[in-house]
Amino acid sequence: MKVSIRIMFLVLMLVNISFAQQKRAMIPEDLWAMKRIGSFDLSPDGKIIAFTVTTYDIEKNKGNSDIWLIDSDGKNLRPLKTSDENESNPKFSPDGKSIAYEYKNNIWLCDLNGKNDVQLTNFYTGASGLIWSKDGKKILFVSEVYPDCIDQECNEQKDKEKEASKIKAKIIDELMFRAWNRWRDEKRSHLFLYDIEKNEYYDLILNTKFDIPPIDLGSNQDYTFSPDGKEIAFVMNMDKVIATSTNNDVFIINVSDIKKGKPAPYKKISVSKGNDNQPVYSPDGKYIAFRSMSRAGFEADKQNIILYDRATGKLRNLTEKIDLSVGQILWSPDGKYIYFDAANQIYNSIYRLNVETGDLLTFVKDGVNEDMIMSPNGELIFFKRQKTTMPSEIFALKTNGGGIEQITKLNSELLSQIQFNEPETFWSEGAQGAKVQSILIKPPFFDSKKKYPMIFLIHGGPQGHWSDDFHYRWNLQLFAAKGYVVVAPNPRGSTGYGQKFVDEISGDWGGKVYIDLMNACDFAIDNFKFIDSKNIFAAGASYGGYMINWILGHTDRFNALVSHAGVYNLESMYGTTEELWFPEWEFNGTPWTNRRLYELWSPHRYAENFKTPTLVIHGANDFRVPEGQAFELFTTLQRKGVPSKLLYFPDEYHFVTKPQNSLLWWKTVFDWFENYKEK
Repeated sequence: MKVSIRIMFLVLMLVNISFAQQKRAMIPEDLWAMKRIGSFDLSPDGKIIAFTVTTYDIEKNKGNSDIWLIDSDGKNLRPLKTSDENESNPKFSPDGKSIAYEYKNNIWLCDLNGKNDVQLTNFYTGASGLIWSKDGKKILFVSEVYPDCIDQECNEQKDKEKEASKIKAKIIDELMFRAWNRWRDEKRSHLFLYDIEKNEYYDLILNTKFDIPPIDLGSNQDYTFSPDGKEIAFVMNMDKVIATSTNNDVFIINVSDIKKGKPAPYKKISVSKGNDNQPVYSPDGKYIAFRSMSRAGFEADKQNIILYDRATGKLRNLTEKIDLSVGQILWSPDGKYIYFDAANQIYNSIYRLNVETGDLLTFVKDGVNEDMIMSPNGELIFFKRQKTTMPSEIFALKTNGGGIEQITKLNSELLSQIQFNEPETFWSEGAQGAKVQSILIKPPFFDSKKKYPMIFLIHGGPQGHWSDDFHYRWNLQLFAAKGYVVVAPNPRGSTGYGQKFVDEISGDWGGKVYIDLMNACDFAIDNFKFIDSKNIFAAGASYGGYMINWILGHTDRFNALVSHAGVYNLESMYGTTEELWFPEWEFNGTPWTNRRLYELWSPHRYAENFKTPTLVIHGANDFRVPEGQAFELFTTLQRKGVPSKLLYFPDEYHFVTKPQNSLLWWKTVFDWFENYKEK
């Protein structure tokens, strides 16, 4: 008997060893083989989930989004819409009999089996972002229109005249005239009400040059109906110079006041000079909860939950004493609780707030959790969850404290083939004794007896953080897969460690944060003997690219560097970027009112110290950190004789979004590091 058990044990061991050997390291193509879940919705009876899935074809160099259904218990996965055209943003009708979705630039309806398609909107300028009224008789949507056009014929005529004109010049008389990767031109995003029974459309902000949702710093829901359908809440920025303003505000409109061909009278309910957004009515309709930042001009201030009493007009800050910046707001059906997500160290956790007492309970701590939907009975919250070892999938959280359950498993087969190591963390001492957390990921098939080169990654923002997520561009596991130890620190400016920690980078871009980073780097080398101190590399994008450029002038400890979309010359950056509130907050003014700070923290002023081989990467359509920053840096490196290379994408912007460009990005980065390894 003992011999038999021993033989069985050995067989199981061999099977496990064989299975482990079948796994492989991740490759860049795997990122584009992953099925990516987008938006999702829950049927009114809580039994079905509709969700968008985007898949990519590397050969065609593009993606396609389809809509799938799955029962809310995780069974019966089936397609709803899978044409060669993109279908997205599914929304169940309030009666649960049909599903609205976006297709060919308009909103359509189909049965739950995907049949009997009906075009709900027929807008020349397109319709997107549908929100149903509770009775299903009206919808809200947004469309890019000429502000003074009272009908679609006017919009079409103006477009035709513009297309026919041989003059393509732009006459610009205001800021901001560009955003991220597009020119704003004359059109604006307006909010429309569509009365389905009357077949009437109403532009709620006709003749205004404002945008709904706001051009930036909005949320996942910036317009909605009240539960009784008699009121609409929305978010808009009415400041004259949008480029210098973060002053998004929450407004309300009485539906009965909406008239054809006239802008609806609206009332502002938020009072902060900072960013207010995401109005969410309580289930009983007594309150509107919304997010609010207190400081004007700061895009990374703490997001509080403000409660607006619709009867009295009084405002109450529900999270004033809680040092968390609120993400999504979700009411419980009885109105007693608000669930929200927030950055929490390397996680994005889910919390429950007692509206009356202010008591806070952590419901889900680990992982990156977002996009919550409450079941009708309040017993389950469906949400998206990801980790460094798992792309986003839909999960269910039991509100009675019974834990979480995975609903979708779209990438299980592919993930089963790949060898991952779970992320580890360590803490080091930063400037002024601050505690700084870093993520560490070991390469696949790690051998503690060996030494491995290290990639030191610096995140953007700078008010952001490295988290336990499956990033489709800066994927920590993919960096490790090439045989590197990855260290990703969260220094000053990082979210998830309290607002004071976030604030301490503003006006100090190369100060305390630089010490935090270098101390974390040194700590990793000194304390993890499997790191080869002769082979350390660093890379970063946006602010991370800025810090790479700063490192160029302040240390030669790295073998080679990668600067992607990095800020190089703060003064020229100010004159070419689009969101001026950002540099004006970070450097306490403009270059002519506070030149000292721009000069102090600008990497280009330390060019005489540049020695480290540097790969520079940039996209032509990046209006946030314009391409001139890369050209200035690369020109300087070349003239100084520093080994350098420029990877330039004429068809990308701040991010690399196309499959073949992404594969080239990864190959170029890994080849660059390989060139400068000491053997």
